[in-house]
Amino acid sequence: MEEHKVTIFSPYEFSVGQKINIADGPRKGDWEVIGLSARKVTLKCPISHREFEWDRFCYHLEDRTQPWPGED
Repeated sequence: MEEHKVTIFSPYEFSVGQKINIADGPRKGDWEVIGLSARKVTLKCPISHREFEWDRFCYHLEDRTQPWPGED
């Protein structure tokens, strides 16, 4: 069997209370994880305090120390 370069993705296992930053896309910015189900994640904006429930969509890229929330 021929070998090929393959990119592997894995869903990120969120935890309630986690502070995250989404780097790109329509959900870009700082969020706090406030709820979880098997298929959904509920995020809260630390600035507007608005809450959104979405299908799980994030994939882990890296961990780093940075100011949160940011000044975008």
